[in-house]
Parts: sequence; structure tokens; C-alpha cells
Amino acid sequence: MDPISDMIIRIKNAAMVGKDVVSVPQSSLKTAIAQKLKERGIISGVTPRGKKTTKLLELTLARAEDGSYRFTNVKRISKPGRRVYLGSSDIRPVRGGLGTLVLSTPKGILLGDEARKENVGGEALFEIW
Repeated sequence: MDPISDMIIRIKNAAMVGKDVVSVPQSSLKTAIAQKLKERGIISGVTPRGKKTTKLLELTLARAEDGSYRFTNVKRISKPGRRVYLGSSDIRPVRGGLGTLVLSTPKGILLGDEARKENVGGEALFEIW
């Protein structure tokens, strides 16, 4: 099982059924991804829950002024069977600038526009728009 795919599909499924809070198993990578999504405004809250072996992250999904969620879809790019790496010059805006690309770089988890500004490439994890 791919833990990043599991996380983003849980977020997508929660939005599809109208749930504002979703729980995902906690890891340092998922926490870093959740913090970047919070900076972008897709997630409004990240709360760690649980003890020792049952650590969870509670993610609160952000809503727009009209009540809809701030994203409509998500696409996993790099998968366990096929890793996709992008150089800084290969990073393009997602959906004409309406979406966000999440990358794993040597400088940590970065969004596409941050990676372009810092002139660093890495593994393209997923797009969310």
C-alpha cells in the first residue's frame, strides 16, 4: 500500500461525502505534506491525535465562501512502480495556476512554485486542484 496515495484519497473521499474532518495515520512525511496543504489553504487544520502505536493526524478540510471545498480533484503522479522526477526547469503550473504540485525535494516537501523559486527539483508526489 502506498501511504501518500492513501492519504490523498482519504482527503478526496471525505470531501466527496461532505465530511469536514478526516483521520490519517501519522508519519513525518504526511505531517509535512499536510502542513504544505495548510499553507496553500486546502486544509484548515492539522491536529495530531493518539498515543504511541496509534498516532493519527486529524485534517480539517477548508471550505470556500460558498460552502464548497477548496479543491475538486487530486492526481497521484509518482507511484511505487514508477517514480517521476522533475528538474526545476520542468516544473509547470497545474491547471493554469489553479492547482498545486507537491514535490519531495532535497530541501523537504515543497510546492511547485516554491521549488521553481528555489531552483530545486525532486520527486513529483501529486497534483491537487
